[in-house]
Amino acid sequence: MSDTTAPSGPIQRDILAERTTLLSIPFQGRSSPHTDRSRRHTLQWLRDLEILRFDRDVEEYDALRLERLMAFFYPRATGPDLDLAADFNAWFFIFDDQFDGPLGRRPDDVEREVDTLVSILYEPPSPRGGAPNPSDNPLAEGFRDIWTRSAAGTPTVWQHRFRDHWRDYLRAYHWESLNRTRRPAMTLGTFLRGRRDSIGVQPCLDFAERCGGYTLPEMLHSGALAEMREITGDVVIFVNDIMSVDKELAAGDVNNSVILLLDTTDHTLNGAVELIARAANARVKRFQLLADRLPAVLDAYDAAPELRAQVEDYVRAMRHVMRGNLDWSLETARYRASGVAAVSGGRQRPWSDLFSADRGRGGG
Repeated sequence: MSDTTAPSGPIQRDILAERTTLLSIPFQGRSSPHTDRSRRHTLQWLRDLEILRFDRDVEEYDALRLERLMAFFYPRATGPDLDLAADFNAWFFIFDDQFDGPLGRRPDDVEREVDTLVSILYEPPSPRGGAPNPSDNPLAEGFRDIWTRSAAGTPTVWQHRFRDHWRDYLRAYHWESLNRTRRPAMTLGTFLRGRRDSIGVQPCLDFAERCGGYTLPEMLHSGALAEMREITGDVVIFVNDIMSVDKELAAGDVNNSVILLLDTTDHTLNGAVELIARAANARVKRFQLLADRLPAVLDAYDAAPELRAQVEDYVRAMRHVMRGNLDWSLETARYRASGVAAVSGGRQRPWSDLFSADRGRGGG
């Protein structure tokens, strides 16, 4: 087995850039010009919820530029749509950070916290509007606000699909916690069955429909488009795992395809990265092949011009997600030296105690 300890010395951006030369994601990247507005909105939203309590927390969070990921994912989104996307992406990452410490190694506690959040998806629709209120569980309050705003005015069929993908994402954290404590023997294929939920790409693809103002027929969410959705998620997984592996080695996490290869083969870190990059590239090629076949699928479906335009927009959205994840990963501080240091030596992010009954207090 290969040593899975974090490499010595700081992780510099040029190392990440070098790794990206192994990747072939030949889609044009774009970014919404409305990012600054969404950044300000989400910072205020997080402060209103008391998820970010102090100025130093805001500064550390802001360096991650999480709203930029949504600007890459949804380059044509504006106003409330991009604000909402930035809010739920902030929630995604802050929720994920709760499990870098001791909680992430207590599967029963993780399951209990996740069940609380899942139950929100099945609450009766709330007519409440305006800013969410801080509570003893600010993550639950923020999640309720995101769900309410996302579902407002959308078709029931879309709500059900979006809800199911959120539920699967949340419950995958119990699977990840079990992996940390039991270290089960897994192949890459077995690992991906759980990781596809925990990466959170499927609700992001649902949101692309919402931003576009359409809902594709359920029939089209099978066959070629279903495989393309899965490929999009896999490419994001592989790129994320390549870019974040140093951070996760520093935090002692195991839920990463590169680390899986380090644990189960004799590959070095560079060798494992190369293998995962090749897996990503193979999936991109398959995606392009399926995209070329879509016109024939739509012919068989006797699709109207409007539906063809919506499918074209949806395929474009999947490309934006794959390319945008790569571009943002090179921008954010999350995977650079400061991000690795932030989770090294047992340190956690200042917002990582949101499930605690006795959250730390201080000034600043």
